[in-house]
Amino acid sequence: QVQLVESGGGLVQPGGSLRLSCTASGSLFRINSMGWYRQAAGKERELVATITRGDSTNYADSVKGRFSISRDNAKNTVYLQMNSLKPEDTAIYYCNAYSLIGAMSYWGKGTLVTVSS
Repeated sequence: QVQLVESGGGLVQPGGSLRLSCTASGSLFRINSMGWYRQAAGKERELVATITRGDSTNYADSVKGRFSISRDNAKNTVYLQMNSLKPEDTAIYYCNAYSLIGAMSYWGKGTLVTVSS
C-alpha cells in the first residue's frame, strides 16, 4: 500500500503562485511515477503533470510554461509549482502514484486551489 498526503492549497489571486506538496509513505518501491490531477466543479478529473522515476515529465497543454513538477527523493515528496494562476485553474488537486505492479493507482484526498480576486 501507498499513502499520499497533499498540502499547499489555498486562495490566491489571478497571476499569483502556489506550491503544492505530496508526501508518500508505504511501499514506495512499487511506485513508477507520480503526478498531479485536478477536478473542477462539474468536470471530470484531468491530468495536470506527471514525473517518472527517471525524472521524465509530462504536462497538460493548459499548464505548460506555467506549472512545474519536481521531486525530492530524500523526502519522498513531489511538488507542483504553479505560477501565473488563472481562475480556470480553480479545482481540487489530487496527488497520484502509479505502480506497474498490478497497474495500481493510489490517490491522496486532495487539496483545494481557488484562484479568485
